[in-house]
Amino acid sequence: MKARKIVMEMDSYVPGKSQDEIAAEFGLNKEDIIKLGSNENPWGPSPKAIEAIEKEDININRYPESDLRELIEEFANYSGVKPSQVIVGGDGADEVIDVLAKTFIDPEDEFIVPLPSYMYYEYLLKQYGAIPVYARWDMDANKLDVDSIIDSITEKTKMIFLCSPNNPTGTLIPKDDICKIAEINEDILIVVDEAYFEYSEVTNKDLIDEYPNIFIIRTMSKVMGLAGMRIGYGVSSEEIIEYMFRIKPVFSLTRLSYVACLNTLRDKEYIERSIKDGIESRQYLYEELSKIDSLNVFPSKSNFMLIGIKDTGFTAAEFARELMSRGIIVRDCTSFKGLDEYWIRISICTLEEDKIFIDKVKEVLS
Repeated sequence: MKARKIVMEMDSYVPGKSQDEIAAEFGLNKEDIIKLGSNENPWGPSPKAIEAIEKEDININRYPESDLRELIEEFANYSGVKPSQVIVGGDGADEVIDVLAKTFIDPEDEFIVPLPSYMYYEYLLKQYGAIPVYARWDMDANKLDVDSIIDSITEKTKMIFLCSPNNPTGTLIPKDDICKIAEINEDILIVVDEAYFEYSEVTNKDLIDEYPNIFIIRTMSKVMGLAGMRIGYGVSSEEIIEYMFRIKPVFSLTRLSYVACLNTLRDKEYIERSIKDGIESRQYLYEELSKIDSLNVFPSKSNFMLIGIKDTGFTAAEFARELMSRGIIVRDCTSFKGLDEYWIRISICTLEEDKIFIDKVKEVLS
């Protein structure tokens, strides 16, 4: 059986090594390994989410509810939009992007991504025959090159992806720049990825009423501590959301993910503490790492930061392996288009884990 042409041409998405793999390779205890490679919430989920899961697990022999109105209302309240402007998906924000592609992409359409940025956009859209066009992130100034976006637009452009804070640089895209791009052609969908917006305390959600072609992606995997439950959502114009609901799978949220999500959104104290602890950890890491002369540490508005290591004498692969052998997982960014082999990305951890990480970095560089 021969697969579709695009499938034959695509490479598989390769995630980072798991704690089990690293423990086996280096003879470490899994429990002692510190993860700074996946941009997760290190403090765990809301206690109210755990309690809800424990009460609901007896019902997993039944299909989940197809009516998500209660959850959508919670997302609408949290986001400050109308319920008719919200769509919820399973498999994290990835399903939301996938539904966007199914709804709006035809073969040979083009989409623009400034490099470096989150590469899963490309992985998902290419499956539907879309063609990536690469704009530029100015690494020297650490900001979006808006002109490179504008210069990349053609009559085939269907979507433009703007990650803010950008992954992996951690930088915000100014609202004026987003507006400037959105105003060029209202038939081009401007997808603003706000997966990490809580850590930046900046959102562009007010633009969806002014610009009918802006779609904002969000997730429960970061501040909300539910990466393992795979829940994402989007906010946009009522017209875009209605089109997407025609395509969206009906039962993509499990019973457990549904109740975990609902009860996390209602746990305001947990959300506030999660944001506060994350920003505190980020600030500590930035201050301590910036004291090491051989590291080029990018300031961040997210729960991760990008670090240039060229002056250390290591490549990213070598540096990551040295840390893995000491029980620390970081992200080797060599696979990010737009970056060379001298960049790593680290996530926030608890302050105790942060201090261990700093000590291990100094040990490798000594």
